Amino acid sequence: MDKIVKAMRNNPQNVAYNDLFKVCERYFGTPRQSGSSHAVFKMPWAGDPRVNIQNDKGKAKAYQVRQVLAAIDKKEAM
Repeated sequence: MDKIVKAMRNNPQNVAYNDLFKVCERYFGTPRQSGSSHAVFKMPWAGDPRVNIQNDKGKAKAYQVRQVLAAIDKKEAM
């Protein structure tokens, strides 16, 4: 899992959606919404309480990869 996160940090434009989904499940648990083109994960803090990722032809959107990385950093700093 650490290899995937490192690869995400190095190149957020080239991340497979399935890899991003696995990372989100590991850090944030089961998504509260999935099955559509979006998966929504609840965060353990107040404020914007979710990370929303979207499958774009098998790839993750780069801005969503950056949001997930920011959420991971925030969670690890808690």
